[in-house]
Amino acid sequence: MSEKIHDLVDQRWSPRAFSEKEIVSEKIEKLFEAASYAASCFNEQPWRFIYATKDYPERYDQLLSCLVEFNQMWVKTAPMIIMTLVSKKFAQNQKDNHHARHDLGLAIGNMSVQAMSMDLYMHQMAGFSVEKAREMFEIPADFDIVSMIAVGYLGDPKQLPENIREMESNKRVRRSLGKILFDGDWDDMK
Repeated sequence: MSEKIHDLVDQRWSPRAFSEKEIVSEKIEKLFEAASYAASCFNEQPWRFIYATKDYPERYDQLLSCLVEFNQMWVKTAPMIIMTLVSKKFAQNQKDNHHARHDLGLAIGNMSVQAMSMDLYMHQMAGFSVEKAREMFEIPADFDIVSMIAVGYLGDPKQLPENIREMESNKRVRRSLGKILFDGDWDDMK
C-alpha cells in the first residue's frame, strides 16, 4: 500500500467565499501558536503578524483598505484579515536575513494546516498596497510586508460576484513531480 498525502494537506485550498461566522479567540490563538512552531534560520523567528477580526471594525477596515479593489470585493465577508511581515536582519548581528521569507512561508504553512484542522480556511494575497500598509501601520523600514491573508469558515459561493464565483469552482491544478523535481543538472529541467 502506498502512502498518501495527509488529508489536511490534500484538502487545503484558498477559497474566496467566506462565511461571516466569528472565529473564537481560542482558535485564533492556535493559528498563531502553530506559526510559532515553524523552523527558522538560527531560530530567528523573523515573522510578525498584524491582524484584526470584525470585533475590531476600525482595525479590520484599515487592513481591508490596503487590499486592491478586486480582493476587497470578496475578503469583506471573511471574519479575520492578517498582514504578514518579516524582519530583514538577524537580531543577533544585524546581518541580512536572506531566509526570512522562507521562514515566514513555513510559519504560514503551519498556520494553514492548523486552520484546516479547525475547519478554517486561509487565502493568501499579494494584491495589496505595501506603501499604504507601511504608512497606515507605521511599519519600520527594517521589516518587509510580504502578504495578506483572509481567514474564515467556508461560505456560499453564490454570495460572490459572478466573475469571482466562476473562479471559485475552477479545478485545483498542481504541477506534476516531473515538472518540479530533478536529480540531475539544471538543463534537465527543460
